Amino acid sequence: MISGSEDTIKNYIDSPSKLKKLYNHVLIVVSISQIFGGAGLAAGITVGALIAQQMLGTDAYAGVPTALFTLGSAGAALFVGRLSQRYGRRTGLATGFILGGLGAIGVVIAAMVNSVILLFASLLIYGAGTATNLQARYAGTDLANEKQRATAVSMTMVMTTFGAVAGPNLVNVMGEFAALIGVPSLAGPFILAAAAYILAGIVLFIMLRPDPLDIAKRIAAYKQQNEHENDSNPVDQKYNKRGLAVGATVMVLTQIVMVAIMTMTPVHMKHHGHGLGEVGVVIGFHIGSMYLPSLVTGVLVDKVGRTAMSIASGFTLLLAGLVAALAPSDSMILLVIALSLLGLGWNFGLISGTAQIVDSTESSTRAKVQGTLDVLIALAGASGGALSGMMMANTSYAALSLTGGLLSLVLIPVVIWSTSNKVKNKG
Repeated sequence: MISGSEDTIKNYIDSPSKLKKLYNHVLIVVSISQIFGGAGLAAGITVGALIAQQMLGTDAYAGVPTALFTLGSAGAALFVGRLSQRYGRRTGLATGFILGGLGAIGVVIAAMVNSVILLFASLLIYGAGTATNLQARYAGTDLANEKQRATAVSMTMVMTTFGAVAGPNLVNVMGEFAALIGVPSLAGPFILAAAAYILAGIVLFIMLRPDPLDIAKRIAAYKQQNEHENDSNPVDQKYNKRGLAVGATVMVLTQIVMVAIMTMTPVHMKHHGHGLGEVGVVIGFHIGSMYLPSLVTGVLVDKVGRTAMSIASGFTLLLAGLVAALAPSDSMILLVIALSLLGLGWNFGLISGTAQIVDSTESSTRAKVQGTLDVLIALAGASGGALSGMMMANTSYAALSLTGGLLSLVLIPVVIWSTSNKVKNKG
């Protein structure tokens, strides 16, 4: 049940400064949780494929861990979205992060007992942290106006950078720590992930009060009741559906391309003599590029527009694929550039797509719709992760990267179609 009296809601409506203070509080709390969440998600990205390669003895299934924790994040996205819609962001996000932490603990145990079945089951649960980390970006938009939405998303995402970049660069440290306590070194980053995800959940559960989605729903209901805004415009409803379709397509395509290339980069590097520390550096730059540009990206999406930044995403991902395909295997610099561009293209697509989703939903159904759409994103990532290993085993890393880059160009006609239809409706 949503907390807060009608008088309290009226105070937020009548006092923009009070609502802004709550909005800023929500951004701070979500940002703190994102620092921990970023560290948690980095473990699976950095060493997940290497653990599978070591335990299974083949590259063909090295993409399975990414596929599994991404598949797990699909189910978790639906669960967290519906839980948030019913009980608020605080309950939904805290539950998702704690489940992710329990999954990371399972991965550590699986590595200790050398159980592939337990590893795969734990990775599914670990995916809850990935889904929650992604859905937390929506919490910052609940109390934002239309001109603040992309910026609100970016402010929470940029804080993820601190944990996400630190995670891969602590691979060696956590590996040494794991060895000291009798745990396989590759499982070390998952010890960090377990602690980070559980801390993120605790921060949200304790500090995210009052709940932003609950307040947003009450404000919308109060305004509708008192201003009698019950009219329905069929054109607007159609445009909202189109906005959802375009926003989802942008995020799904960017996720497929990013996950496919990112997943197999550590395996490609290991084949060509790069150590775990070097893998950590490349993935660290990649994750930094996924999140660090967010503050600028959000402002650009709000100022320049969702359409322009979606197109920019497609071209940036194409460039990333080309550089990765053409880079000599021993060139750390070009691999860093390729993976940085890959992260940047994903960043453009995620923030512009998210803004379109928020624009096209109402607070009364927003979390549920967002959770459902994040399922598509997660399934896209699972597909990209699973197919990337098979494609690389049968072709090459260069072919995989080039294919991913070319696939990203599909974004451009989709966005142009959306713009042309929007202009027709206005005419």
